[in-house]
Amino acid sequence: MNKPSVLFVCVHNAGRSQMAAGYLHHLSNGLIEVRSAGSAPGAAINPVAVQAMAEEGIDISANAPKVLTTEAVQDSDVVITMGCGDACPIFPGKRYEDWELDDPAGQGLEAVRPIRDEIRHRVKALITELIPASAPEPDRR
Repeated sequence: MNKPSVLFVCVHNAGRSQMAAGYLHHLSNGLIEVRSAGSAPGAAINPVAVQAMAEEGIDISANAPKVLTTEAVQDSDVVITMGCGDACPIFPGKRYEDWELDDPAGQGLEAVRPIRDEIRHRVKALITELIPASAPEPDRR
């Protein structure tokens, strides 16, 4: 079975896409290849996003924002955008989704938690779609 691959894209690759990648990596138990990138990457991961994910037992503190490349899109089966508009290149045969989520930039932890929780909910649904029922059971906590 080929391992499905997912690319999460947001503008700065510092908050939403990093949280989504962290959840997908953690919850899929390595059964899905995970990438994230930004159309205009920030200098560092949003520290409040790091703190919110740490509350979930997921450490994204060592991650760094990455620039969106054509190759990353070409190498992914599913491309999920989060507020990057038309910056993401479109290739035939790829599955694209746009997740409308508030930007955690400049927000406090209380405002970021609901964004994080919505991302977790969407990532769990994505895992259910991408991993056949016959595959080893991922961690769905």
